[in-house]
Amino acid sequence: MKGMAKPLFDISPFTLLDYPNKAACIFWFAGCNMRCLYCYNPDIVLGKGKIGIDEAKLFLQSRRGLLQAVVFSGGECSMHPDLMKLAKIAKEMGYLIKVDTNGTRPKVLKAMYEEGLLDYVALDFKALSPKYKEITLFDDFKSFEQSLEFLISTRLTFEVRTTVHGQLLSNDDLQEMLFFLEGKGYVGNYYLQAALNNVKTLSDLSYSSFGKEKINFSSRNIQVIIRA
Repeated sequence: MKGMAKPLFDISPFTLLDYPNKAACIFWFAGCNMRCLYCYNPDIVLGKGKIGIDEAKLFLQSRRGLLQAVVFSGGECSMHPDLMKLAKIAKEMGYLIKVDTNGTRPKVLKAMYEEGLLDYVALDFKALSPKYKEITLFDDFKSFEQSLEFLISTRLTFEVRTTVHGQLLSNDDLQEMLFFLEGKGYVGNYYLQAALNNVKTLSDLSYSSFGKEKINFSSRNIQVIIRA
């Protein structure tokens, strides 16, 4: 990805769903270091950037006073050397910054935090080992663990979320993941979102029947929430 002239695959000009209580846009970074079996953005994960930094800057300038935040997503935005540059541009214009990440680049999160370029993080918790590798085709659970530990150590607002496909994660798996988060000292909401059916994904999976009726657990410090 180094030296990629156009880091963004696309821009969603408006969302009220992706940054809590804020009007935002989404910058979709091309490429990802994972190949999650249920991924519904294969064009972004496997594609190349179409929008450069100058175009992104012009877009942000045109939305000043209309939007409050920018969501950096993908793909995996933390892979891109241009992430910091775009984040600085957005911050200088007064935007709040949210990063959606799989947590495989803890050093990038730390650098952004130290530069004052992070306001909110959504951290994807794919699974515990060994299912982590089976689902993502990426063999470095430790990097996710380091990102989680770093975020917990800060006062930064962040959430942990898991995409659930019934063929890949069982109710017992989710319970163990909750216990893992609790053991790390995470306090807050743990969001579960159902994998999409009837869409193009990176792998052919059976229909996932995961739903609200399967979840009947939380912990003292963590509330499990089904996100539609």
